[in-house]
Amino acid sequence: MALKIILSVLFGLLILGIVLVVIADDGDPGRKLAWLLVITFIPVLGIILYLLFGINLRHHWIFDRKHARFRSLFEKEASPRLLQILYGTDTLSEVKEYYRQFSTMLGTMPSCAVTDGNDFELITEGSRKFELLMADLAAAKHSIHMEYFHFGNDKGSKAIREMLMEKASEGVEVRFIHENIANFPIPGRYYAKMRKAGVEVIRFTNPRSHILALTTMLNYRNHRKIVVIDGKIGYTGGMNINDNYFHRWRDTHMRITGPAVASLQYIFMDSWITGGGTLRRPLMEYFEPSLEPFRGEGHGTLMQVVPDEPDSEWGLIRMSYEWAITHARKYIWMQTPYFVPPESIMSALQAAALSGVDVRLMIPRKADNIFMGPANKAFFSKCLDAGVRVFLRNGNFMHCKTFVSDDYLSSVGTANMDNRSFSINYEVNTYIYDSPAAERAKQVFENDLRQCEEIGAASWAERPWYEKAMEYIIRLFAPLL
Repeated sequence: MALKIILSVLFGLLILGIVLVVIADDGDPGRKLAWLLVITFIPVLGIILYLLFGINLRHHWIFDRKHARFRSLFEKEASPRLLQILYGTDTLSEVKEYYRQFSTMLGTMPSCAVTDGNDFELITEGSRKFELLMADLAAAKHSIHMEYFHFGNDKGSKAIREMLMEKASEGVEVRFIHENIANFPIPGRYYAKMRKAGVEVIRFTNPRSHILALTTMLNYRNHRKIVVIDGKIGYTGGMNINDNYFHRWRDTHMRITGPAVASLQYIFMDSWITGGGTLRRPLMEYFEPSLEPFRGEGHGTLMQVVPDEPDSEWGLIRMSYEWAITHARKYIWMQTPYFVPPESIMSALQAAALSGVDVRLMIPRKADNIFMGPANKAFFSKCLDAGVRVFLRNGNFMHCKTFVSDDYLSSVGTANMDNRSFSINYEVNTYIYDSPAAERAKQVFENDLRQCEEIGAASWAERPWYEKAMEYIIRLFAPLL
């Protein structure tokens, strides 16, 4: 009897302790409330889930220390020109004055400076990405660096894997970082074959050998999609490596040349070095090709490549959406497959629409899992009531994470409009300050509108009561999705 009382008291203290930790968390209030509800209604399972998936590690000293080690190595070996490109502020004057505060905010983190002299292709077809990527991989002479959330085990993925192994056998340095949980179904022999052929492979979550290792492995996903070839060609955007992206789904990606590739290389190298990877040459040699002078007309395109992660002090990608929406003067058009916005994003959308800005949100009609369809719809009423125009895209699943605003600012990235991307995942978005690029992004959005159906506020209000009830419930727990 005494033992039972002691255990009950200890369990009560554990619950109280967890509740106090949740309350003390300086993260999103909606997310805290959702966790408190889970712990209240299912205390045992709720505590386990919180310990695995809920702890906010954004300011944890372990992560700060490991990044500090990489920055120290980089700053010791980098040339003055490379430091100026990745850390400098000279190019801010080339950004339109209205957007310089935005650029300054994003440039507070290392490697996030605005770069000029860039060229890029906006890729809207998976087959085009496959074609370009295979050709660039085949032409690689020195190094291939790849970092992917999902690298499949299907026909297209195997073709790229074979190319990586072939290039490694030719003496090209091939380095590959794979996310752990997203690629769980892929057997270890898949990567063992790559290693046997000379490809250097590491698992993104592998190096965290401390008390928080299980939490970081299960909850903190590397959602980035990065390729850097010979230090001078970069790929990033929404497309993973598998046949859904190559042949079926609608997504947007970028092929980049110019100094912005140095930013992608920096992000990859940070993940590689802190993840336990090694280099065969001095670090600087992997960056030099991206510093070659721009050879096109004019000064090239202004770009800012911005990584975000739970390791960072600031949630820059979330802040970028808040700023872009709040400061849009005429329009802001956005595409996302997952729309579960934090309250700050929702308030910004409502304020922009109520002030007369043309705010458009495009979401796939059919989600790729059973949870996200209802979760997306749970926020439609709040958008429609404020005047946000909501479009459901028919046909194949749309996986784009883009926005374009006021014929100047556009973005292509890996981040969805949800708490996971804004607070938990490792992401990377590219921001482009260029009128022709914005016009191209606007055209892509308009082309997608041809396959869309706009939701009317009146018709949406007439949906069945049980759908409304389900949406209210889902909205309570949406911050956890």
